[in-house]
Amino acid sequence: DRVERYHRLVSAGPIQHCENKKMPKLKTHKGAKKRFSLTSKGKVKRHHSLKNHILTKKTTKRKRNLRHSTLVKGKFADNIRRMIGG
Repeated sequence: DRVERYHRLVSAGPIQHCENKKMPKLKTHKGAKKRFSLTSKGKVKRHHSLKNHILTKKTTKRKRNLRHSTLVKGKFADNIRRMIGG
């Protein structure tokens, strides 16, 4: 069976390439899409961590500062932008 498949492939000739040589589309990383968003200028926005549980030992000031979203910096932003298709 393997030999027959091989002969079929060989006899089919060279692989035909599509005329427009574009790169294939990347699939959106669903986990990243749920956690990050893009601003209007294309910067990557994220939420702070450490705000889900064990909040009693954290000060009110610390919890208040964790409320606000912030931007992702540097090479991490490029990777995330690629993952969410931006």
